[in-house]
Amino acid sequence: MRLVLLGPPGAGKGTHAQVLSKDLSLAHVSTGDMLREALKAASPLGLKAKAYMEKGLLVPDDLVIALVKERLSRPDARKGFILDGFPRTPDQAKALDASLKELGMPLSVVFYFKTSLPVVLRRLTGRRVCGKCGKNYHTQNFKPKTDGFCDVCGGKLIQRPDDREETIKNRLEVYDKETFPLIDYYKKQRLLEEIPGDLEVKELNLVLVGRLKKSWS
Repeated sequence: MRLVLLGPPGAGKGTHAQVLSKDLSLAHVSTGDMLREALKAASPLGLKAKAYMEKGLLVPDDLVIALVKERLSRPDARKGFILDGFPRTPDQAKALDASLKELGMPLSVVFYFKTSLPVVLRRLTGRRVCGKCGKNYHTQNFKPKTDGFCDVCGGKLIQRPDDREETIKNRLEVYDKETFPLIDYYKKQRLLEEIPGDLEVKELNLVLVGRLKKSWS
């Protein structure tokens, strides 16, 4: 089973990718994690990406595609994978299709988490991260044992600049402009399954599992 999870920031893609990855023994391929891993390993592709990131520039599509292809070539991904945070544009989707065709690993299904603005704002503005170890919390859904401090290392919890309301609205504008056209792209391929992203984690997981069983049958 090879999945892509689409949806706006705050739709819950990362959360459900982790849950499904564990439950179904699928490789969770997050572009953010992948870039961090490549940088840490100082791989040739990672060093190229670092040169762009240090200048505050976006990593070019061809380099991201090369990193994704390299990651999907590993044994764990050959058994199945979940792509989280990629592709972001139709051009990236076309490049991904070409890479997957080369690997003989076509996509099984693309889940689109259709999520409303109020829910996105509630989820993202409530998000907090440990400034020391990076563990995520939420003011409503996942509170620390001691308010304002990490359960794991005791570090102070902070709100990231991109989780403030004004920034979130800007991120959603970028999403609508660049990423939303992917919905139509995958619809035309008859791969798209729309998921009610406003549901809470447990309810949404049940919907996802039900859709996957349907796809497998």
